[in-house]
Amino acid sequence: MKGVILDADSLGKGQVDLSDITRLLDEWDIHGTTRENQIVDRIRDATIVLSNKVMLDESAIAVSPALRMISVMATGTNNVDLAAASANGVVVSNAVAYATPSVVQHTINLILALATNLQRFMLDVRSGQWQKSPSFCLLDHPIVELSGKTLGIVGYGELGSSVAEVARAFGMKILVAKRPALILDNASVVTLEQLLKKSDFVSLHCPLTPETKGLINLTTLSMMKPTAFIVNTARGGLINDDDLIYALKNGVIKGAALDVLDNEPPDGNDLLATASLPNLLVTPHNAWGAIEARERLVVQMGENIEAFLAGLPIRQVNRVPRTVADNQR
Repeated sequence: MKGVILDADSLGKGQVDLSDITRLLDEWDIHGTTRENQIVDRIRDATIVLSNKVMLDESAIAVSPALRMISVMATGTNNVDLAAASANGVVVSNAVAYATPSVVQHTINLILALATNLQRFMLDVRSGQWQKSPSFCLLDHPIVELSGKTLGIVGYGELGSSVAEVARAFGMKILVAKRPALILDNASVVTLEQLLKKSDFVSLHCPLTPETKGLINLTTLSMMKPTAFIVNTARGGLINDDDLIYALKNGVIKGAALDVLDNEPPDGNDLLATASLPNLLVTPHNAWGAIEARERLVVQMGENIEAFLAGLPIRQVNRVPRTVADNQR
């Protein structure tokens, strides 16, 4: 059996020990990055493939006869054609809850940065504005307290509920967007429209699906308070870029903080990455990136592979019909 890691550098180049993975097979090809035109050649004779964000579509899976398992080095699996994997007898597993503390602290960090106008005040110090102040402090930009404010959470799974727990410690009230089979704690469940209208901060934690793509657009942004902020640490495709830029420039909402964009890494023309707006914060998809989280991720990848080799896959996100799996043996 041969294993392939397509984008090992997404874990931090040389920063994480991969031995929990590599000890499980005798042969590994480890690639720091993989371009689209290299995918097929690199996985053609692989039994197990690990990918963080490299796309594994039907065309790549179909021409890889030895492929039996894909382990996604993330929770979201939108980079894998799950239907094609199932049809070809390929088990797909992912990682679960490995980065919760890291993402939660980053989300709260972005909320705090928006509430305190952190970026503007830091720029004022660097540009000498504080040094010119006739008073001991600068209060040139609005600062709001989180206590008593309402945080609306869209996607109340592992991450959303954990963000809510920390937000409550700041005295925030929690609203959750209604969805089927939602398990409640002490949060109030409302429709998305009600959540947008009532929230002072909105934090996105839902997966990117055909139904949620462009969920935040000019129509939904216009439902929000003009004093409200939106935070996205989930997937960039949840937000329509043009509509968000318009909303930020025209006072539809007060501000936004994003850790994810629709295209990553962004090119030099990306609207949000290049926008010079004082009410927009953008970080480079590193909410998940605490070293402890990446180490847990590697452990989970090793567990996925080990369980698959034992014939008892874990964290499996697709269904492989028994007849297909038997025919692949």
